[in-house]
Amino acid sequence: MRQDSRLSRLLHVLLHMAETDGPITSDTIAGMLGSNPALVRRMMATLREGGYVRSEKGHGGGWTLARPLSDITLLDVHSALDRPGVFAFGLADPTAKCLVEQAVNAAMSEALDSAQETLLRRFADIRLSDIAADYRQRLEGTSPSRCRASTPPVGR
Repeated sequence: MRQDSRLSRLLHVLLHMAETDGPITSDTIAGMLGSNPALVRRMMATLREGGYVRSEKGHGGGWTLARPLSDITLLDVHSALDRPGVFAFGLADPTAKCLVEQAVNAAMSEALDSAQETLLRRFADIRLSDIAADYRQRLEGTSPSRCRASTPPVGR
């Protein structure tokens, strides 16, 4: 089952951006994520449209935060991604004729809807500043690890 990792990847990027002086280029972000710059620009554009980041073109340009981490929640970033489904499984036939499959669909739909509502409420409570604080606590007493590219670790 293929997982959608865009939320996790964007959270990773935003935390690095908060700890970096100046803009970060799409090339640098792509190196950090093991991705390509065109994909990074598409992902970051969704955050720009939501007002969470800014971009500047040209020499010295790149991506910067438009808001402090304390003003951004996991739900904000999830919503910027057009609220993708949070579960990778679903119904085999949503318009089933079989009464057994209809009963299965009803039970699964109710459970999945309830679980998704609970998860999204929790996403609304988690600020990116909370995640950054957790990182800093983990960093105490350890040597900072680096991401794939030679970007400064969060919390330099």
